[in-house]
Amino acid sequence: MGFENLAYSSQKDSLVRKYLIPKRIIKSENTDFPENLLKDSHRQPSFSLKDNTIIHKDGWVLMDFGSEIQGGVDIVVQRAMEKRSRIRLVFGESVMEALSTVGEKNATNDHSVRDSVIEISSMSAARFGNTGFRFVKVESLDSDLYIRGIKGVFEYKDVEYLGSFECSDEMLNRVWNTAAYTVHINMLDYLIEGTKRDRLVWMGDLHPEISTVMAVFGYDESVPKSLDMVRDDTSLDNIESIEHPENLWMNTLPSYTCWWIKIHRDWYWQNGNIEYLNEQKDYMYKAVSLILSTISQEGDIDVRSFFVDWSSNYTESMKAGFRGCLVMSLKAAAEIFEIYGDPDMSKKCLDAIGLVSKKLESYAENKQMSAMVSLAGLADSKEISENIIKKDLLKGLSTFYGYYVLHALAKSGDTQAALDIMRNYWGAMLKLGATTFWEDFDIEWIENAAPIDEIVPEGKVDVHGDYGKYCYEKFRHSLSHGWASGPAPFMSLHILGIEILEPGCKKIKITPHLGDLSWAKGTYPTPYGVVTVEHKIVNGEVVTTVDAPKEVEIVR
Repeated sequence: MGFENLAYSSQKDSLVRKYLIPKRIIKSENTDFPENLLKDSHRQPSFSLKDNTIIHKDGWVLMDFGSEIQGGVDIVVQRAMEKRSRIRLVFGESVMEALSTVGEKNATNDHSVRDSVIEISSMSAARFGNTGFRFVKVESLDSDLYIRGIKGVFEYKDVEYLGSFECSDEMLNRVWNTAAYTVHINMLDYLIEGTKRDRLVWMGDLHPEISTVMAVFGYDESVPKSLDMVRDDTSLDNIESIEHPENLWMNTLPSYTCWWIKIHRDWYWQNGNIEYLNEQKDYMYKAVSLILSTISQEGDIDVRSFFVDWSSNYTESMKAGFRGCLVMSLKAAAEIFEIYGDPDMSKKCLDAIGLVSKKLESYAENKQMSAMVSLAGLADSKEISENIIKKDLLKGLSTFYGYYVLHALAKSGDTQAALDIMRNYWGAMLKLGATTFWEDFDIEWIENAAPIDEIVPEGKVDVHGDYGKYCYEKFRHSLSHGWASGPAPFMSLHILGIEILEPGCKKIKITPHLGDLSWAKGTYPTPYGVVTVEHKIVNGEVVTTVDAPKEVEIVR
């Protein structure tokens, strides 16, 4: 048979592959019968030229697959009029990115190749690309090409959406669903940050993503695989011999090791797998001991980088935000060590929180860092919400740490302001044609901006190609970024009011916060099945019905 002569890898692909027909032809030049590409043709070359699309030399066609996907395209060429024929293939998360050239408005091939020249031949069928995209431009460089079909190749995990959310505001429903889908297409064998960007596992970015996984899917193997991979790639053995101190930290950032600890606490509360938590024990002790060693009796923190997010990078508020992250991590560690049966180590973590709390840098100029200070209990939550976060409510937000801004508002008792942010900040991306949420967004970008699914007309702003900052300027900006999915878990946890009181969801408290909503309902996944919740305003009061598995105790 020959199979016995192959050397098989232990790695297995957990993705399924589906073929998509373009939803529309946006534009074509020097191309005959482009509408044939909208037919569901078979993926097999033949002698027949019936129903072919002919792309003449220097001609091109621009297609829209309807929604952002992860994958590539499958092209069936019936006939190439020159033996050596090449096509130029350009993927785009926006129409204008698909029409761009590398170097133009920071269009790049960084991480995943999205603009390439490929040699093809007659009677061929081949797949090209592995990136995030919605739009594709195919251009013939050398000869007339007879194309049987061009299909989108969508690769994703075929997993069930166990969590759900629906309410009286259709925009919030769209936000929840888009946030869930954004993480879904970034949930490959490992959790990545953005479908067209690097395939690294960024531990800090994972906290909002994993929060979404828990609210939507409950459990997915990509989570422990990602946590373990970064753990195993960041050795804490023989610390004294490590030449570069930054290599002690996950992704070289101290805050990202802090997030690894916090994620493990949250993951255990969600899934209750004590065996998995025990697998982390050796590394957990080393990581927390390393963190404790950086904290002085005066409350100073000795680390080379205080980075927590791009919005605060190189500012004084970054240090305040780092303190908040550190406190949340130490609280999580204290709980974990109690589970490990080590109250002494737990007390060391709590004592360290007292030391860290002795000092606090300025944070008022940054909403994200103010939120971290609030959530860590380092300053009054209501004052932060009223005096900082709610000032120009939609300005100064980021799609990443905006998740913590929502939580800080909820902690201060102002769920209504959080609803307004989700419907008008995340909702603004949807109004611009987004089908997934972006790496970053500024509400001021909406002024005179054309939607991302149109060719930008004269006098309008190209919101993808003209904006962006930090490492994501212009077309390098990812429009499908898992860290932007925070509204989904926020709505499940705060609007539906799901609060996990015991590991494994064995005890859940239901406390709805509807704001101006007249009703909200949904499901939340647990290891024992879904909890179904429905809230309605009746005569000015919230009436709640709950259906839960018998293993889950519900508290009101």
